[in-house]
Parts: sequence; structure tokens; C-alpha cells
Amino acid sequence: MILKQTPVAVAVLLLVHGTALAGPADAPVEGQPAVVTITGARADAAAYNPPASTSATKIEAPLRDIPQTVNVIPEQLLRDQAVLSMEDAMKSVPGVGLSHGDGQRDQVTLRGFSAIADQFVDGFRDDALYFRDMSNVERIEVLKGPAAVLYGRGSSGGLINRITKRPGIDRSEVTVRVGSHNGRRGEVDIARTLGGKGMAFRVTGAVERADGYRDQQFLDRDAIAPSLLVPLGADTSLLLQAEHLSDRRVTDFGIPSFQGRPVDVPAGTYYGAANARDADYSHAEVTAGGFTLEHRFSDRLAIRNAFRKYDYTLSRNNTLVGAVNEAALTASLNRTNLRREEKGWFNQTEVTHTASLAGMTHKILYGVEVGKQDKDQVNRSRSNVATVALFNPVLPVLPLAVDAAPATDNRGIFTTRGAYVQDLVELAPEWKALAGVRYDRFEQETRERRAGQSNLQRVDADWSPRAGLVWQPGASQSYYASFSRSFQPSAENFPLAANNAQIAPEETTNKEIGGKFDFLGGAVSATAALFRLERTNVKFTDPVTNLLVPVGTQRSDGLELTLAGQLAQGWQVWSGYSYLDAKVTSSPALDSSDNVLKRVPVQGKRATLAPRHSANLWIAKSFNAALRAGVGFVAVGERFANPGNTVTLPGYATVDAMVGYRIAAIDLQLNVSNLLDRGYIVSGHGSAPNLNMPGAPRGARLTARYQF
Repeated sequence: MILKQTPVAVAVLLLVHGTALAGPADAPVEGQPAVVTITGARADAAAYNPPASTSATKIEAPLRDIPQTVNVIPEQLLRDQAVLSMEDAMKSVPGVGLSHGDGQRDQVTLRGFSAIADQFVDGFRDDALYFRDMSNVERIEVLKGPAAVLYGRGSSGGLINRITKRPGIDRSEVTVRVGSHNGRRGEVDIARTLGGKGMAFRVTGAVERADGYRDQQFLDRDAIAPSLLVPLGADTSLLLQAEHLSDRRVTDFGIPSFQGRPVDVPAGTYYGAANARDADYSHAEVTAGGFTLEHRFSDRLAIRNAFRKYDYTLSRNNTLVGAVNEAALTASLNRTNLRREEKGWFNQTEVTHTASLAGMTHKILYGVEVGKQDKDQVNRSRSNVATVALFNPVLPVLPLAVDAAPATDNRGIFTTRGAYVQDLVELAPEWKALAGVRYDRFEQETRERRAGQSNLQRVDADWSPRAGLVWQPGASQSYYASFSRSFQPSAENFPLAANNAQIAPEETTNKEIGGKFDFLGGAVSATAALFRLERTNVKFTDPVTNLLVPVGTQRSDGLELTLAGQLAQGWQVWSGYSYLDAKVTSSPALDSSDNVLKRVPVQGKRATLAPRHSANLWIAKSFNAALRAGVGFVAVGERFANPGNTVTLPGYATVDAMVGYRIAAIDLQLNVSNLLDRGYIVSGHGSAPNLNMPGAPRGARLTARYQF
């Protein structure tokens, strides 16, 4: 791997001269300037059980005080497992189902509900459809259950918040990684303080080139993220950040099904164009920038204003299996050209106030958020462009352009205005309460460019409450009960359409009880949560009128368990288990997507991509200052590929391992994934039976990291 030095050097010069672009910032303060308290080296950086989170409350709060499930994936675990993608990271979180995201974006389900639009970065909505890079990620916080009380629309099953790396430390490193399938990746993380007066900069970046275990697959990726911390006084700071990502790869939708299971073919078998590099590629470009300005009036009162602006473009070209003829043992192929151009901005102003009222301590958050997104899209598709053998496809050479009139050609404009308040109050030494509410006004407009199509508009206004009670009978025990609600408007992420423009938002409620426990003096933490999530007014197509109607209900009942931390000197553990009963309890819809069965009732069926049982375990051991090793497994029960539950994705278990050795200032690490070389289906589409992604066979990654 050869690192591209020019972009990094330019970014460093820009930062030193104070002219770098700005970028998103972290969560607000709790009576102190957060830029000072959290941008330095974290005290728990080497641990698997960080004690605090910002995502759930937007203040730095101990996890034991939060009456809701929060899974924090720390940087050390990401390093030990050599995580290079959001999918790699999320497979170790209980209650998560994996989707291949149309081969061009990060996508999961949380507690049985799609989280396609529930990606955030440093507390800002990041719902553009792309694969995120991990080079600038310090940790990932997964908030379970509705979170509209602080974040607005969406988040039925939860949200995913990436916390980025910040300036404030004098520690830099260069990383080179090589691996299976011609994988080559270089990373830089340059962090320095300037002048001893609190000014600091940081630049992270990555260059990656790879092929893939899937035939035709390739990856060309470049990422860079500069940041600058500027002290404006003893109590005021300004953080500037920017990022740019370019990602080009084959748009891979996986393999079809046969007789209720994915076809039995080698994991690399590709169903698309023979010239996929030129005809079946996705190319995403993301550029973002912003700032965070913080001022502390006193130890009990602080204000934060943060701004983020982004631009996103996508050229997605793909060939996929549209239908399977099981009698003839053939598959017909469809083609699509999709172009997206998006731009948007968000601004958040938040005040944190610690007050004593009626003998109780209150940590109060007041917030206002405004934002606007402009999403332009053109989609051209054609069915039956070719037919191939189901079990031994001979791929056709196909042209890049699809010769068809646009099926979609419009521009969606979303305007967000929200205000919220939250109070974390200590009622008594053993009792705490968390209560909050947010009011949102969400304006949606679709401007059509196709002849004969009308422009569409609607405005939704809604309240999103959350309330929870925490009982802590001792320093190592914490029990809670909570209730929260969120709303999902028709244009939650995509432009309004004629069949949904008049339909009110869907609503999700979450009722949860649980416990959080510390052992071995806090070195090990465990959690347990029982929950019921119910989403009402779910939109389904009425089979009689063929109209979209809001009469569906989907419910998820579940149990989640986690255990993480230092079991003994040198031993770290990260583990979890999830039981999930997610199903559609009410719906008139009929699923006609199966290869043989048509018009299968959806009511009573399990939610797609939601395994009833899943578990993970990772144990790492440091033998001395130089040698360490780790081993773990991920086990996932069977899932359904389509709403009618006629195609089953079999359950699987994979084993991964790691060994590392430090020589002077160089840290070497070898990771082996799928150690037993099991064949399995890692993900699906969630709405179709013939788009199922085989998991990777056994592979290896060798990492060399030099720190200075």
C-alpha cells in the first residue's frame, strides 16, 4: 500500500494556518466545556466497557444513570477486531440484523425495525446512503428504542451515532494493512497540540484498494478528515472539522433463492453483468464540514452551538435478479441507473444547566435544532434485460446506460424545526429520573419533473416524550423502567409519493425495564433489558383497492444481555445475547415476491432480517507488554428474507481470532475471520427473496501500526 501524501500534507498546512473547512462536533457539555474534557486521550481507551455515553442524553452521563439500553463499541474493540466497516462493528451488537443495503450503503435493523435513516455522526443526522469509513471513528454508540426526544423523526428500533476523533492529544500513528483478496489499506492519524495554549489539530485519513471474495467485486476508497481546536478564552472554545470520502465498488445484491432457501452455489457467484466494473458500480462522494462553539458561564451553566453541512452524490448502476423460474432453473436480470445528489445542513443550540431545586440536583438540557435537506434523484430501470442459468450463470455483457424513461425524477426538500428539554434529576440518593419532550415541525415537499406528475407537500408536527425512573440500591446495581415514543413521517428519508402524501406519520412506542450491574470494582459491567416496541399506523398496500393504507402494526418483544470489561489482569471480554420476537401483528398486505407462492398474507409473519436468537463473544488476553491474542464467535439464528416468510436465511456461527505482537514502536496484528471457513448468508435485502448476500470465506488481515 502506498499512502497518498499530498492530501494529508495540504490538510495539515490548512489546519496550521487556521483555514481548514469545518465539520461536525460532539454532544453538548455538562457544566464544563466538552471540547476540553473529551478530546484528549480517554481514560478508558483500553477498556471494553466505557462507563459513559453522550448519545442517550446529549450530556456526558454514566450509563448506569440512563434508563435505556445503550451499547458503546469502544475504540480498543474496533482495533482488536480489525473493524473496517459498520457491518463489521454492528455484528457484535445484540438485537441487530444485517442488510446489504442495495450494495451501496450501511444498513441494519435494530430490534426488528429498519434503521436505514437512523445513522448519526456526533449527534447530527447522517442519513445519506453510503458506506462509512472507520478511520475517523473513536467509538460507536448504539441507542436502543425510540430517540426522537432528542433527535427528531425516525428511530423506531434505535439509532447509531459515530463519535469522531478529536484534536487535543500529542499522539500520531501510521497504519498499513494487507489482507486476503488483494486487500491493501493505509491510514494516518496525525494529532498535535500547538503552542501550549490549548490549540491543537488532528488529521485522519485512509486509502484502500481491494478486490473481494465475490466475483467482479472491487473497492477503491479514499478518506480524509482534518480538525482544529481553537481556544477563544479560558471558558470558550471553537472546534472546526471537515471530512471527505470517495467510495467506488461493484453494486452487489447477492444471490437468488430456490425452494425457500438461497441457491447452493459458491460464495463468489455473481448474478449481474460480466463487465460489472464498468456497468455495475456505485460511486459515492461525501463532503462535510462544520463547527462547534462552546462557552462556559460557570461550573453550572454552559452553552453550545454546533453546525454541520454536507454534500453527497451517488451514481449507482446495478444488475440484479428480478425473478426466478424454478421450473426452468433460470433467473431473469433487471438493470437500474440511479443518481442521487443531496445537500443539507443542521444547526443545534443547546444549554446545559445544573440546578438545585427542592433539595434535588437537576441536570437540565434545553435545545433547539433547525435544518434543511435537498434530495434530488433520478431512477431508470428495465426488467428482463437477460436470462441466466440459476446454478451456473453465464453473465451477459451489458451497456452502462439503461434505455428507459425515468421511473423517478424529482427533488425532495425537507425542513426540520425542533425544540426539546430534558431533565436528569436525582430524586434521592437511591433514585434518579430522566424526563424529556421534543416538539418537531417537519415540512416535506416533492417537486416532480416528470410530465403529468403533481408536486406534493405536507407538514407534520408531533410531540416525542421520554420518561424513565432509575433505582440504585448500591454502587454496583441500577434498575430502571422507561417509556419513549417517536414518529416516522411518510417522507422520513425519501421524497413524498402520490400514494403516501396524505398519510399521517407512523408512531413507535417503547416500554422497557432493565438492570445494569458492575462487578470487580467496576472493571466488568453487565446489562439486562426486557422491552416491547410497537409501531402503529404502518403503511401497507390494500390488496383490494391497491392503495397504501395506514392500518398495520409491527411489534417486537425481546430480551438483551451484555457482559463487558476486564475479567482479570490482562483479560478483556465483550459479549451479548438477544432474544427477539418481532412480527407483523396486523396488516392487510399480501406478499407477491416469492418465486412460486403469490399473495402470501403478511399478518402474523416475523419481521425480515430479525433473528429470534443471536449471540456474540470475544475474549482478548494480554500476556505481557508485547504479546496479546483474542478469539470469539458470532452466532445468528435463521432469518426471513421476505415479508411473506417464504424464503429462509439459515442460521450460522463464525469464529474469528487475533494475535498481536509489539516490537519497539511497531505494533503487529494478525486477524483471521471465519476461522473454520463456514459457508453462510450474512445479510439480505429485507423485502425480496432473491437478494441474499453470502458471507466471506476464511480470510486474514495483517496490520502494522507505528505510533510516534
